[in-house]
Amino acid sequence: MLDIALLRTSPEVISRSMERRGLDIPLGDLVGMEARIRKLRHQADQLRASQRSLGKEIATLTGDQKQQAIQRARSMSNRIKEMNSQTNADSEEFYQQWHTLPNLVDPTAAEGLTEEDSEEIKRVGEIPRFDFQPADHDSLGETLDVIDTKRAAKMAGSRFGYLKGKAALLEFALIQWSMDHLVEAGLVPMVTPVLVREMALFGTGFFPGDRQQVYEVPADDLFLAATSEISLAAYHADEILNPDDLPLRYAGFSSCFRREAGTHGKDTRGIFRVHQFDKVEMFSFTRAEDSATEHERILGLEEKLVQELELPYRVVNVAAGDLGASAAKKYDIEAWFPSWNTYREITSCSNTTDYQARRLRIRMKAPGGNRLVHTLNGTAVAIGRVIIALLENHQQSDGSVVMPKALLPYLGFDRIDPP
Repeated sequence: MLDIALLRTSPEVISRSMERRGLDIPLGDLVGMEARIRKLRHQADQLRASQRSLGKEIATLTGDQKQQAIQRARSMSNRIKEMNSQTNADSEEFYQQWHTLPNLVDPTAAEGLTEEDSEEIKRVGEIPRFDFQPADHDSLGETLDVIDTKRAAKMAGSRFGYLKGKAALLEFALIQWSMDHLVEAGLVPMVTPVLVREMALFGTGFFPGDRQQVYEVPADDLFLAATSEISLAAYHADEILNPDDLPLRYAGFSSCFRREAGTHGKDTRGIFRVHQFDKVEMFSFTRAEDSATEHERILGLEEKLVQELELPYRVVNVAAGDLGASAAKKYDIEAWFPSWNTYREITSCSNTTDYQARRLRIRMKAPGGNRLVHTLNGTAVAIGRVIIALLENHQQSDGSVVMPKALLPYLGFDRIDPP
């Protein structure tokens, strides 16, 4: 969440950031509410101090004077209880609104409110030119007998799929290949829990705004994680880190679960937009002054992986209005998808500055007092979407799909042929 001190000293900074996101926040109401809460707390503290003084005075009194003083003390106590009750109610109302405010937008994030407003930074690789009519991944998956969405729909409903045969082996190869790269780059590999407590989802900024996207297990007060970013971020919750240990870098693998609420009728074919998928995620804890450099480093790792997969792609600086709640700045890497004749997102990386760290209370030792760290996240490999991109971009006229050279040591085969 945002630093409440900013609301007191520079509310215009918050207003400008919300405007860039396209949000109309009644910030004046929050300013007034927060000021009233502080005033009420101050008055309660003053009355409590008077009550203590009166308590000392009562010990020196006798008779009617003592009884009158005791009555005044009782009245003070009742008034303090009323003021505390009012403060608690006002604070709850305030924080219900305050917690919904997204992070401040980085000055270098692209302007605009929609995905189309994102700023293209560069394009890499040649778009494939086919001398035949290329198939989409859903048709390829069925023809090659490596993706089965029909039986998945029968078993689990829409937006699920089976990976079969060489597609399943391709997933395992992508995981090991990407992990080898990330370990070499200094990241600690982790297999993370997929069931998390509410505090982890609140701490990463998914709650309260994206609650409708998350699967819940009410009997156990747990939720299915939409990304291992959630469990990686909460790994150091309530800790004070040694600055000499920073940056801390992790590579987490997990299955991910999203309800995809609000996407009815969108990307329904195949496995592009599904309720369950696997992903290798990068996560960093850094000093505040190092987070911008770390963001570029994560982007560089993502690009290296996409290049080794021989996929044409572009990098975009995501528009302010299209940022998630916790992100101050975000880069997307969009691979070329022949079936759509356009670029679609396969990875992203975000600098969430101190937004998540403040919610999760992750600090570092510093002269003059502990201070918040910065957190960053980035997708190394979103398995399903990468498999789609590989199938569509590397398909051949005979119906086969050639595998990129980088994966051959992990696969044991160099192409997927029709059965």
